[in-house]
Amino acid sequence: MARLNLEALITKFFTEYLKNNKEIEIYNEFSLQHELGVFLRGELKGNFQEEKYKVQFERNVSFFKLDESKLEEGFVKREIDICIYNEEEKYAIELKFPTNGQVPEQMYAFIKDIKFMEQVKESGFTGAFSVCLVNNSEFYSLKSKNDDIYSYFRIEDAELPSSKEIEKPTGKRDQRIKLKKSYRIKWNELSKDVNPQIRLKRDDKNDPIKFYIIQIEKI
Repeated sequence: MARLNLEALITKFFTEYLKNNKEIEIYNEFSLQHELGVFLRGELKGNFQEEKYKVQFERNVSFFKLDESKLEEGFVKREIDICIYNEEEKYAIELKFPTNGQVPEQMYAFIKDIKFMEQVKESGFTGAFSVCLVNNSEFYSLKSKNDDIYSYFRIEDAELPSSKEIEKPTGKRDQRIKLKKSYRIKWNELSKDVNPQIRLKRDDKNDPIKFYIIQIEKI
């Protein structure tokens, strides 16, 4: 059975589906989760009817009876934003759409999502993806501070390393994440035809809206 090209479908959602469906508005993370799930359900029903995929939201990892013994530590999260599965395949998508600033904290949350998807993949999922949508250039453009956690998202071709622990950048700094693999964040800019559908928190802010998709390869 052919595996889903889920990265292509997610890209189609951002670059074609939103552009062609002007009535859709993305205004928070839940609305992104809902609209992407509805889109995927329609695509799979129309093009993969025989595979009988289910698209569900907020499934706990315990539902899938995963082999946690393969993990060096417990799951960093438990609920998967979007699950696509049938009797033979399981796919996970974790989403982020920050709308309230807190840039370094959100960057750490992005990395935590990638770690979670690594764990899900390592535990037996067919595919796992971390997807992020932002409407604030603080996440992707060079600013006065571009070192440490900022560098992974603001500097082109910078690499999220697997060789070091990444420390939580604020608060007590008592949390750390170490990835199994290295990743490069590649920001993709949305068409300006789509931008009005994604509400901005500040009326005077008109930054380009960008997204990235990280696919977790074999761990």
